[in-house]
Amino acid sequence: MKPIYILNGPNLNRLGKREPDIYGTTTLAEVEALCRDAAGERPVEFHQTNSEEKLIDWVHEAIDEAAGIIINPAAFTFTSLALLDALKMFKGPIIEFHISNVHRREPIYHRSYVSMTATTVIAGLGAQGYATAVQALETLIRRQMR
Repeated sequence: MKPIYILNGPNLNRLGKREPDIYGTTTLAEVEALCRDAAGERPVEFHQTNSEEKLIDWVHEAIDEAAGIIINPAAFTFTSLALLDALKMFKGPIIEFHISNVHRREPIYHRSYVSMTATTVIAGLGAQGYATAVQALETLIRRQMR
């Protein structure tokens, strides 16, 4: 069974401490545990980086190894054409995930490059929404296998 990749971008290592009024108090370690529980038997590759280069390297790895990707690119969502180009090479389902509802935030957060290639977008469910994203990705993977 191919794993799912759950990729997290810059500053998400500060979850639980960073702007709790926006992102809540759940830590990244707790998010990882939620994801692994939601995935059940499906293997999970869970990563976080503050480096655009490393995030792209993991997307390249996923191209060869993964059944699907959940990506919270954080600030790279709105700035990285290189990340968009890497994601466009992935043939499986991609869920773009955001803890906050980016559309209720400042206008700079309204244009996502990642959305141009993502299968779907989940935003605004808080950190608990990662589990929802894992379940949704499993459904998308099953549909693609038909």
